[in-house]
Amino acid sequence: MNSTVSGQRAVRSAALAVLAAAAVGFPLVFSSPVVTNYAVYALIFVAVVSAWNVFSGFSGYISLGHAVFFGSGAYAVGIAARDWHINGTGVFALLPLAAVAGAVIAVPFGLIALRVRRHTFIVITIAVFFIFQLMAFNLNSFTGGTIGMSAPFLPWTPTAFNDRFYYIALACAAVTVVMAVLIRRSRFGLQLRAIRDDEDRARGLGVQAMRVKLTAFVLSAAMTGLVGGVWFLYLTQVLPQSGFDPLFDLSLVLMAFLGGLGTISGPVIGALIIEPGQLYLTIKYTNGYLSEILLGALFLLIVLFMPRGLVPTATEWIRRLRTRGRPAVPPASPGAAAPQASEAPTREART
Repeated sequence: MNSTVSGQRAVRSAALAVLAAAAVGFPLVFSSPVVTNYAVYALIFVAVVSAWNVFSGFSGYISLGHAVFFGSGAYAVGIAARDWHINGTGVFALLPLAAVAGAVIAVPFGLIALRVRRHTFIVITIAVFFIFQLMAFNLNSFTGGTIGMSAPFLPWTPTAFNDRFYYIALACAAVTVVMAVLIRRSRFGLQLRAIRDDEDRARGLGVQAMRVKLTAFVLSAAMTGLVGGVWFLYLTQVLPQSGFDPLFDLSLVLMAFLGGLGTISGPVIGALIIEPGQLYLTIKYTNGYLSEILLGALFLLIVLFMPRGLVPTATEWIRRLRTRGRPAVPPASPGAAAPQASEAPTREART
């Protein structure tokens, strides 16, 4: 048994090392700016959906308002750079401010929304999202209104621009995934999953549900805000309809459900499939709504035929293939069964 476990760990470690090497060397192998652009957006969504999964996947509270933190992080960087007259690469020092903006907004947001149960929570997150979107449209002196806000100029060549943002997005994705792994393996993650399975029973076992949910919500919002700041600097502009995009949250939900809600690798796989595919369809076809239509159809198919997602379903299939033709529990040998049968009368006689 120990050798089997150690072998599985060795295989897992080797696979992670190969994936890390492939991720680091990707821009060196695929030097096309178009491919690198796809990769940057994919990694941005890997980070965001992993942060979303830390709260929604682990707790079972599906949030449709994470665009609030994403857009707020982008606007926080833009407003600070404009008002403090920060230019060039010094603007990256403002990224922690984007994380703080997401966390600060999440505290009152969570104190209000997390007092209700899951279905009502979804409605509240949608309402808060539209409030922030309307604020971005109408606070012209603060957010720029419909004109939006431009990012400071970065003195990089076009090739270096994409490559450097690739590694920045890769670092954000790696940090977020590691955070998700640490939370899942901790007592805090166990409490979140207990809330997801049965919140009333978790409360009865001593879990302080409100505190646990709010902490996860704030952590998720902080990382989402940070990635929103990176997205703003890469895109070089933020508008109310792009920073606070309702399709953003629907994409996160689809990515998580496609890969496997509540798992570590599931949302990552979902983001790596959905985001490049969506970008490809948007660029290839003039119909701007085609990708949204296909995303909706894909989500419907997943819910109907693969509700657990790719990772849990594939794991179950592999387990079935390994145990095909063999019983799950090995039968006892005939020599071992006989003493058990003969021992029963002896025990009865003794009593």
